[in-house]
Amino acid sequence: MAKTLSPVVKAYLLLYNIVLTLGWVYVGYLGFQKRNEHTKIWAHSEIPLKIFQTAAVMEVVHAILGFTPTSFVIVAFQVASRLLVVWGCLDLAPPARVSTGVPLLFVCWTVTEVIRYGYYALNLVGLSNIIVWFRYSFFVFLYPLGITGELWALLDSLDYVKKHNVWTIRMPNAWNATFNYHHMLILIMLLYIPIFPKLYCHMFAQRRKVLGGARPVSPVKRHTD
Repeated sequence: MAKTLSPVVKAYLLLYNIVLTLGWVYVGYLGFQKRNEHTKIWAHSEIPLKIFQTAAVMEVVHAILGFTPTSFVIVAFQVASRLLVVWGCLDLAPPARVSTGVPLLFVCWTVTEVIRYGYYALNLVGLSNIIVWFRYSFFVFLYPLGITGELWALLDSLDYVKKHNVWTIRMPNAWNATFNYHHMLILIMLLYIPIFPKLYCHMFAQRRKVLGGARPVSPVKRHTD
């Protein structure tokens, strides 16, 4: 059972979710302007996309502080995977920025986040029924398509990362340590195989709970499902 939120915390969460909703609407608008030039989507929307995606780190903080009942592990993984794609792939590998996976992940991220943050904001004022069906239905196709776009972009970054030794530490060095970012990216991509089905099934479980006639979930608890 989630703890009762103080008026101050509720006001903060409402403001946070409204800002993120509007932010992602703006990101989507910028991307839509380049809908016929997919290789320019990243360059045209890079800064706001970085800002609003990185702001999701606060969701991890919210989970730690108990502002939301979301599992810290689940939210941390979801945020970390997004930040990896933004900062550890698109930001540093030019080939990834023009990848065919970019428009795919861009559309999925934008639609998902506008619905998700909009749902959270409306939920805090007791109006979540307006978009609850969208929140727990659109993920069915947006989630796998978004993951496909992410993996596609990561795949297109590998050659560049390997060729330029991006974030790679080779021996000998003062720390007497080695790190291969290219290998780490491959490992992370492989981890999607066992982890994605678990998260996807988790969302279906939440959908059944909210839309499938199960016992209603309290507004506060539904906030971050």
